[in-house]
Amino acid sequence: MIRPIRHRTAQANSTARATPEGGARRWRVRGCAIGLMLSVLSTSGFAQTSALLPVPSGQPVELSDVLLDNNPGELWLRFRFIAPKIGASIGRIGYDVASTDMEHLCQTLVVAYVAQHQLEPARVVVSLSDRPIEFGDAAPDATQFFEAYRLEQSRCIWEGL
Repeated sequence: MIRPIRHRTAQANSTARATPEGGARRWRVRGCAIGLMLSVLSTSGFAQTSALLPVPSGQPVELSDVLLDNNPGELWLRFRFIAPKIGASIGRIGYDVASTDMEHLCQTLVVAYVAQHQLEPARVVVSLSDRPIEFGDAAPDATQFFEAYRLEQSRCIWEGL
């Protein structure tokens, strides 16, 4: 369930919490993040007319949410993307290819976003989902891939969690 406030808070209603106590805050995703994303892409030579992001696999990827999550004592940023072609079945994009796309999104979008908003996250989580899913909701039929990174000197360093 998402409680609306100035910065919306995402909190799961289950015994295994998706976020720590206090939840995650949405960070003006609809206007600010997509505008920043498009301006970052434009200045990087990726002129876009829609919110689809270029990734190495060529699959359609769209930013869904940016969440600020205050774990005990540290800030985690969660960048959630919709990638409808991911999955394990034949003809779908598997984790091996999608992980390259997630690293690319981290390096090209997340690094610029963090710099633009002067944030200092302990970790960044980039996730791909084959369909929109409300943060914290269970969706057993959905395919989701996750990667965690730490940022060092404007670079995404993979964190195997």
